[in-house]
Parts: sequence; structure tokens; C-alpha cells
Amino acid sequence: MQTPIIAWILNLKCVTFLFFLCPPSLYHHVPVCPSDAKEIVLKAQILAGGRGKGVFDSGLKGGVHLTKDPAVVGELANKMLGFNLTTKQTPKDGVKVKTVMVAEALDISRETYFAILMDRSCNGPVMVGSPQGGMDIEEVAASTPELIFKEVIDIFEGVRDEQALRMAANLGFKGPLQRQAADQIKRLYDLFLKVDATQVEVNPLGETPEGQVVCFDAKINFDDNAEFRQKAVFAMDDMTESDPTETEAAKWDLKYIGLDGNIACFVNGAGLAMATCDIIDLHGGKPANFLDLGGGVKERQVYEAFKLLTADPKVEAILVNIFGGIVNCAIIANGITKACRELELKVPLVVRLEGKKKKKKKKKQLRHPFCF
Repeated sequence: MQTPIIAWILNLKCVTFLFFLCPPSLYHHVPVCPSDAKEIVLKAQILAGGRGKGVFDSGLKGGVHLTKDPAVVGELANKMLGFNLTTKQTPKDGVKVKTVMVAEALDISRETYFAILMDRSCNGPVMVGSPQGGMDIEEVAASTPELIFKEVIDIFEGVRDEQALRMAANLGFKGPLQRQAADQIKRLYDLFLKVDATQVEVNPLGETPEGQVVCFDAKINFDDNAEFRQKAVFAMDDMTESDPTETEAAKWDLKYIGLDGNIACFVNGAGLAMATCDIIDLHGGKPANFLDLGGGVKERQVYEAFKLLTADPKVEAILVNIFGGIVNCAIIANGITKACRELELKVPLVVRLEGKKKKKKKKKQLRHPFCF
């Protein structure tokens, strides 16, 4: 999620973060500046990393800019808003910037890394921290693993005071700042629970020369299964930058990721879907997508999945690989025959159904001129 949304969420639990403002629309060309700010930072809001080193098609270099002159803010914003920003994580044509964050720039005397995330091996949440913040944590883990500290959180007790203080000390906070950092850590865990997060990552969690512990940047991942009780959070999700096919698939509870091959995959279960993609690749083919039907699939979902697959102009064949169990093969067969009939399928279709009601689906006789 983008920074304004993150800040709103952080504010739920009184976490200390940067003061910021955002232009309300693409056409608000001169964003107002935070009052009494000695220095101002502008940051293009797109769902991609590497913005600081990105390039706009307006000619402006960098999606993050610092200035001490409020008069320059509007000029910089005009070169960002409405223009495409290309970074190492965007498509080659970049992503159009519709929002620019304007924040008070604070001096950072020291940067640390802190995160709370779900860890399967611990059967629950863990705290992960490092005194080496403001950089790629994977690089820190690879080069100096001794600087990575973990604390397993008991889901019944929560973050204990001594745990928070120990983590703050491991992050290098000393004196009054240790208690201040520990308080921030406990509030971040309260936030983690409050919004049904699977990850809360603060990088950097820094200290200022004035002696304040601040969350300067944050990333939060949410549990999709908690959408029913986190409607306010999920309502803020900006889908304009998402892949339209993936967005459409999500409407039908289908897990879809587009790939660059020409053999479409139609599979139930993430593990089997990945294995199917690997098998295609092993035999010299290239999968066009990852598509997981999941468990309680309905006939309409099968039909809609075929609509998504056949809409991809790269697709030259479709492979259906269903291992029944909680999935009823007869429902899959009904959905496939309906799709073949109504969508006038024109590419070869290979179907493998194994499991529950297998015999019944065979009687259904999947009829398609290219069906094997």
C-alpha cells in the first residue's frame, strides 16, 4: 500500500512517523508544504521500489527529491504528476504518477531495521531487527548475519517488556532512546494485530539528532483472509496499478499470475500449479500463467477462468491438471464443457482430472476438437 495509507494505519496505534501532505488529485499541481519545515521531501507514490534512482519521461531524474525552498516544491511536483516513472521494478514504460507525497524532511543520525512477520517455523509472529538499517536487509543477512536479531512472540502474551527492551538494545538504542524504541516496538505489534497484518516492516526505524525515534518508512502486508473484518483497510487498496487480468481473477477467487509463455495452466492447489509450470518448462515449453483454482471451486469459476486464459493472445494451448479431493471433478468437467461450447475454444486443450467423481466426469465426455 502507498505511504498515505500506511501513515493512516500507523496513526491507529500512535506510532511516531513523518508528517506529510499529498495533493488531492492529479490536477492539484502545487501541493501545500508542511508548515515550519526546514527541509521538504517529495516522493512519487507508485507501487514499486527503487524510486530514488528512477527516471521520469518528463526528463526529471529521481522519484525522491529534497529541497529547502518551498517555491521549488510546485515545480518538482509538476514534473512528477502525470508522468511515467521507470525504476528497476516497473515495466519498461514505467508507471504513471498520480500522487506525490510532500513531507517534512528530518535529519537521521542513525538508521536501524525492524520488522514483525509471520514465521511458519515458529508457528506465529516473530520480531526481526538489525542495527544496520536503511539498506537491503537481505544484503545484511548475507554479509553480516550476526547483525540480524530475532525474538519469537508468544501469541497469548504478546511482546513482553523485556523482549522489547532487548530488541531496542540490539538495535543500538541507548539511554532514554532504548525505552522510546521499546514503546514503538510494542505499539507496532499492537498495530500488527489490529489490522490483521502478515508483515509490518519499518526501514529505517531511525533516531534524530533531537533524540526522537521515528518510523521513517514502512511496508505493511495484510492477510487476505481477514478482508471481511478489515473493510476500511482493503477499501483503500489502489487497483489502478494492478494487472487487469489479475484483478479480474481476484473477483472470482482465482489466484492468477501472468507469465511470458504460450501454454496456459489451469490447476487446483498452489503446489500442484507450481509443479505443473515446472514440468512444462522441463519439457521445453513455457507456461503462460500461474492459475490456482483453490478448493471449493464452482462451475462459474471454471468458466471465468477459461475466459481469462483464452483472452491472452499469447496462449496457444491449455493444460488442465486437476487432482481431486476437496475438488469435485464433475464440477470441473461441467465448467470446461460450458466454456468450450460458449467461448468457441480454438486452441488445443489437454485435460487431466484425477480424484473425486472421476468416473462421472469421464461419462461427461469432454467434447472439443482439440481435447485430449
